[in-house]
Amino acid sequence: MFSGIVKGTGRIIQQSETGGDRHLTIGFAAAGLEPPSLGASIAVNGVCLTATACLDDRFEADVSAETLAVTTLGELRAGAHVNLEASLRLGDHMDGHWVSGHVDGVGHVVSVEPAARSTRLSVELPKGLARYVARKGSIAVDGTSLTVNSVRGAIFEVNVIPLTLKLTVISGYRPGTAVNIEVDIIARYLERLVSVQGSELDLAFLRTHGYTSEQ
Repeated sequence: MFSGIVKGTGRIIQQSETGGDRHLTIGFAAAGLEPPSLGASIAVNGVCLTATACLDDRFEADVSAETLAVTTLGELRAGAHVNLEASLRLGDHMDGHWVSGHVDGVGHVVSVEPAARSTRLSVELPKGLARYVARKGSIAVDGTSLTVNSVRGAIFEVNVIPLTLKLTVISGYRPGTAVNIEVDIIARYLERLVSVQGSELDLAFLRTHGYTSEQ
């Protein structure tokens, strides 16, 4: 599990195709990470990958064909910057929200606008994900935990503070940029609870207690 609090970016040093999968070498010297151990989980633009080899300033990871198909990792080339976050340890502060590293789909940036000292970011969700996103709820964009300001149909809006802009790949976003989206895992479980036959939970109950909305 991760928190979505990204403290720095790494860089794709090398990539190679291996039988339909992809092998990545990622430098993390500027990301503020400790050298990962073999088998450690690391979120790369919000995608949980396993370190298959480790050096002092880089690690290697394999990306399956399935992951390449449903995330933006297949579009990355050598030199691209990526958000990096090490997995949580027992006792770590939970400053963001629960992020699993299992991407739900790829969204696209609609607009990037200044908002006082912050940046207002609008993103269009892929089909079927809008129902999991609620105003003042949490969402992970390329692994960065953000608070939803508003939702209009399939488009949600967030504010990005200057520090987050500085430390993440969000600083490079432009209209049309593809981004990995992971919805709040709580929304997934609530949907499952509501759908189970005989459950005492229903949408009216969730709306009354602020877990969902009419949107």
